[in-house]
This record gives sequence, C-alpha cells and structure tokens, in this order.
Amino acid sequence: MQPEGWPGHIWLEGRTSVHLKDHQTRPSHMPRGPAAKTGEGFLNPAMAPARTRSVMLLADALENHWLVPEGKDVRILDALCATGVRPRRWRKEVPEQSRLRITANDLDSDALQWGKKSHETHPIGDGISWIPELSRFESKPADTVEDGIQWTNGDAKKLMTEAPFQWIDLDPFGSPVSFLDSAIQSISRVGVLEVTATDTAALCGSAKTSAARRYGSTGITDAYMHDDATRILLGVIARIAAMHDKAMYPILSLFDGHHVRVSVLLKRSKEVASDWNKHIGYRIRSEPYHFADQPSGEFSGPMWTGPIFDADIAGRMTIERAIELCAGREYDYPDDWSELDIEHSQREIERSVRHISESAELLSGDHLLIAVDGLGIAAGVGQIPSMKKLKAGLEERGFRMARCQMPEPMFATDADWNTVLEVTQLAE
Repeated sequence: MQPEGWPGHIWLEGRTSVHLKDHQTRPSHMPRGPAAKTGEGFLNPAMAPARTRSVMLLADALENHWLVPEGKDVRILDALCATGVRPRRWRKEVPEQSRLRITANDLDSDALQWGKKSHETHPIGDGISWIPELSRFESKPADTVEDGIQWTNGDAKKLMTEAPFQWIDLDPFGSPVSFLDSAIQSISRVGVLEVTATDTAALCGSAKTSAARRYGSTGITDAYMHDDATRILLGVIARIAAMHDKAMYPILSLFDGHHVRVSVLLKRSKEVASDWNKHIGYRIRSEPYHFADQPSGEFSGPMWTGPIFDADIAGRMTIERAIELCAGREYDYPDDWSELDIEHSQREIERSVRHISESAELLSGDHLLIAVDGLGIAAGVGQIPSMKKLKAGLEERGFRMARCQMPEPMFATDADWNTVLEVTQLAE
C-alpha cells in the first residue's frame, strides 16, 4: 500500500535515503535545536547525531562481542520508530547484518507505512530474511521477515511484554518514563537500553513540578544543569532496573542540543542490583560543586553520581570510525545534492562523536566537570585562556583534561579545583 503523499522528497541521513513528507521542509545541516513537529511521523533532523551514535554502538557490540558471544544473533527493537529512520540506518550501515533481528514498531500506521515504503524503495538487496521467535502468547511463528526488518503496528508497552530483546531503543516525543518499566522487563539477561528524553525543562530543573512528578527530582538551573539532566535520567533507570534485579552500567550518556540521550548496559544480578543506590546522591552547589549522599544547601537530584561513559566502548567512538560506517558514498547521495551538501553531511557525522573518544577515560571514572564560561570569574582573570593552554598547563602538572560534548564549553579533569584555578591564572 502506498502511503498518502508518497514519495515526498529525499534526504540522506548517514548513508540512508530518507523520504520526507512534502510538508516538512528540507532540513538544515547540523541542526542544533528541537524541530517543530509538522505532523505525525515527522523526521527530527536534530536527532541525526543520536542515530549515528546508535549505529556505531551496535556495530561495536557485534565487533567486540560485549553484548552476545561471537556469531550469535541480536534481537533489536526500535519501540517508537515513527518513519523508521533509525532501524533503516541499523540495516544499512551496521556490518554483520546476518546477525541482526530488527523489529521496528510504531502505533501510528501512517508513519509506519511511510517507513516500510521507504525500505522497499531503497532495499539493501543482500537477501537476508529470518523468522521471528514466538511471542509469549502465540502458538505459531510470524511470517518470514524479508529484507531484514520486521515492521509492527502496535502499542510499544504491549510488544515489550510479549517478547524479550537484547537491544531496545526508546525515543518518545517528550518523557520516556512511562515506557521504562516495560522496556527494562523486556531486556534479556544482558542487554542494551537506549533512551532519549526531550522534556529537558523538567530534567534541567526549570519545570519543577514536572521534575518532581516524573523523576522525583529537583534541579538547579545553572551551568551544570545539562550534566544534571543526564544523571537524573540515569538515576531513574538504575532504580527501575534494580526493581527487576538488574544492574545498570552506563555506556554513553550526554546532553546533545535539545535532548538527553543515554545508552546503558543492563545485566541481571540481584547482588549488584541490591547496591544500586551506591551511586545515587545529590550535586551540592559550591565552588567547586560536589556530590553528597544527602541534600544540603542548594542542591539538585537525586541523580546518578557514578561513571557516565564506558572507557573502552566510548573510547572507540572516533571520528574516523564514524566516517567509515556512516559517511555517504558517491552512489548514496541524492541527485540534487551539491558539493556543499556533501561536505556538510560529512561534518554532521564528525560532529556526532566530537570529543567523545578523548573524554571517554575521564568520564568513565571520578572527574571534575568545569564550565569554562564561569572559570574567569572564579580564577579572577580578565580573559579565559584557551582550552589548548588549559590542557597544556594541567598536563604539565600530571593531570588529564578533555573537552566534553556539551551545549556549552566544558571540560573534565582529574585535577583538583585549586590546581585548575592556578593553571587558569598562570595561562592568562
């Protein structure tokens, strides 16, 4: 069946051709903020970097065997896929396709038809097909899946109760809280959960009643509110996971433009899950800020106070790897694309992972996060030194420093606050 308005016009995200509805204008390259929702099943171009990182994480899991043993299949669900851009990118850009069992689900049948038609119009053509496993409530298997993606039109929570998955992506319009319990229950003994939250007013502390209602948290709207938002979401996931005897291990957690995006590994372990609150606490506003088990003074939380990256996995998310997997080839580009479009497309892929690999080791352990814009006042200097000078000064003293992928200029370091101030003063 041909969806209404087909074929619209074509855009390329990563290496995957995307059909946009006519009412959605051509995206600007490297969008920074939320897109205006132009109807059901729209494509939010500002989420392209998150989809690129998802492709890279899935490829890394297959290549380095940290999710399932070598050669084993991986059951993957995009629970709220809209027009199916993410599952289509998994299908197009991830190596070892024969091991992937991708399910793309959405409640909006029109958006799903748009995704299916896009997939049929741009087939992978590698002959991959598979038969889905029986759900918990069915006596016979579903029809054979052709060209690698099983498209389902239904309620995401119901689907997640019917079958186990080893990789689940939740990307709702707004808060993901109502889906977390079902998703965590559905995850196998070892699995990856990727979660997007766009209700950043609640997570960043400016919508206090929403924050208290959805996340049980309070926030401070200061330079560190985006890090707070990431940690508050991680804390909620850790708590719900523990309720189901699962321990949470952050892989990649960041605030990107207008949304929080976290990718975590969940492992069934009653013993570890019992200590889930070992890394739960509060950020206390001070100079510098510090984490504490109990709130006092001005504070935000409760939140996850432990590592937010996995050093090995995030350390492999380099610009070179992003280009290798996700940058368009000559035969991928739409006919109306100019050389400038192609250049911008590659820059967008690079931006998706900028600063991740170099900050991976620091963000996987104890670190101090420094907001550069406030450093000048704190150090009493008229002009803030460049990141390059700060890095050189800290490394001369035996400390590490790396810029972080955040909306504002920030860096992480294992140096103490007084050393940071001293280096800032001397590097002016």
